[in-house]
Amino acid sequence: MKKNLLLLAVSFIAIHTFAIDYYNTYPTHWWAGMKNPKLQLMMHGENISRFTKVTISYPGVKVDKISKVEGKNYLFVDLTIAPTAKPGRFTIKLTGGGLPAEDVSYELKARSKDNGKTRAMGVSAKDFIYLMIPDRFANGDPSNDIIPGYRDQTSNRKDKFSRHGGDFKGITDHLDYFNQLGVTTLWLTPVIENDQPLMSEWGNNVAGYHGYWFTDHYSIDKRLGGNDGYKAFCNTLHSRGMKVIQDAVYNHVGNQHWFVLDPPMKDWFNTSQGDKAPNHREEVFYDPYASQKEKQQMLDGWFVTHLPDLNQRNPYVANFLIQHAIWTTEEFGIDGWRVDTYKYCEEKFMNDCNAALEKEFPQVTVFGESWVNSPLANAYFTRNNMETPFKHNAKGMLDFQACFAMLAGMNEPWGWLNGTNKIYTFLSSDVLYKEPMNNCIFLDNHDMDRVFSVVDEDWKKLRMGMNWLLTLRGIPQLYYGTEVLMKNKKENTDATVREDFPGGWPDDKAKDNRFTKEGRSDKQNEAFDYISALAHFRKTSSAITTGKTMQYISKDGLYVYFRYDAKQTVMVITNTSDKSIRPDMSLYSERIKNFTLARNAVSGKIRPLKDMEIDGKDSFVFELQ
Repeated sequence: MKKNLLLLAVSFIAIHTFAIDYYNTYPTHWWAGMKNPKLQLMMHGENISRFTKVTISYPGVKVDKISKVEGKNYLFVDLTIAPTAKPGRFTIKLTGGGLPAEDVSYELKARSKDNGKTRAMGVSAKDFIYLMIPDRFANGDPSNDIIPGYRDQTSNRKDKFSRHGGDFKGITDHLDYFNQLGVTTLWLTPVIENDQPLMSEWGNNVAGYHGYWFTDHYSIDKRLGGNDGYKAFCNTLHSRGMKVIQDAVYNHVGNQHWFVLDPPMKDWFNTSQGDKAPNHREEVFYDPYASQKEKQQMLDGWFVTHLPDLNQRNPYVANFLIQHAIWTTEEFGIDGWRVDTYKYCEEKFMNDCNAALEKEFPQVTVFGESWVNSPLANAYFTRNNMETPFKHNAKGMLDFQACFAMLAGMNEPWGWLNGTNKIYTFLSSDVLYKEPMNNCIFLDNHDMDRVFSVVDEDWKKLRMGMNWLLTLRGIPQLYYGTEVLMKNKKENTDATVREDFPGGWPDDKAKDNRFTKEGRSDKQNEAFDYISALAHFRKTSSAITTGKTMQYISKDGLYVYFRYDAKQTVMVITNTSDKSIRPDMSLYSERIKNFTLARNAVSGKIRPLKDMEIDGKDSFVFELQ
């Protein structure tokens, strides 16, 4: 308790002691023609609250309100920007308080005419997402590995807890690789500045290489390439018909964020329970018997002690976060948002944020990350068919239940409630969702054991999983390196499942360069080629990307489902038993109808449906003909 009180005291004393010799305005600029005419500026500067008047003389821009708060270094200025306002630069004039007048330059830019066409397009089941940690993927510009002035002055590939130097340039250099693989969309872990020193986690001194410790929302981390580098990266992706998902964190920030060091007000952060962790039980939000205290513990708990928890009930905090999301989408053309720690955020705030984004960018996708215990919990945080006191509006979620079901299907022996019957059960729960196709499905990610290790490095098992991943309903996501059989499990740290992609650094040996066929082993090439072929088939498959699903109860290890529409029927058949099975195709006549042939979606080979035999531990994706 003494530690918590000391922490809070230091934070609030900082309101009066943090020295600033500049004026900054957030958002750093805005756009004419936004559908919401309201804008709240946070102005930050030494003793800026002493000014008593703010004036703007620019056609279509009106100052509605000036708000002073506890932090003397802050002014909040509410504006109305009329539809008639034109792009241009104007002056925000600060006067009064016995101080010399100060002029702050501000700009309204023209909105992109390509929104919804080549950028800000949204992500759908037609896409194939590739998730990566930029610092661990490829280093295209070693000159930005260490940035003078940043708190962490280390970059050492021999240290799994250090930064390794990956950046936007490195990713851009390998865009042809993603085209070969059939990827349409890149999801990078957060790219916002993480100017944190090494932090203690699980007994290790760890760098913020993963990106989840924000220190300045409006600065992209210079070690990745900075704001200009990120804009060039996004523009390049869009010019090639690819999309980008940005990872958002609304729940917390790093403890070196400038508004942690100099808080605008005492309730900018949640402090009702100090820096204690939440209870991590999402059930408290929909449990009809839950206590208010335990719900508050979920909302006010600090994820870890060095990540102050933002109070989204504070309207200034909410405005700051929502405006930043809009600013980023317009500035860089973001196509979709993955929202970290979704279930720990204020529910009304999340709905307001999602609605504000959708108002300005109708096609942009938002899916939340909630590591939940049931399909019911997953459905609760998105648009659903349930009667609950609060209704969420997120378009989709990261579908952990799909992940757990597919892992069980690959690893568990068949049973009434085990193995592939877990996939059958999870799919049957789609009755809860309004739009289950909007959920993002996956086999692993940066917080989990790598799937190739989970299946004991058994390619046949992983091939089953890839067949499901790329044909089940939803938006498939592949974790970087899975296609070349990268492996490992977490060992007292996440760093063991976040290793460098081999070949992404100038000093990597050519024989180990997994970007090339020559640098991959025969087994790695088999995996890459298989995933690539299935992903490319998926791209042109209307049945998989927009069609319906029909599944059949898994029996004795045999699991069959169909994806279909008026143009195409795809059958996915898996035998998880050890013995070969000759399926009775008459059981599936409702979907097979008059089809007599099955074309292998990967190899292209055609075989008759009649008398088909499936070997033990085998799985196929067939297009029926």
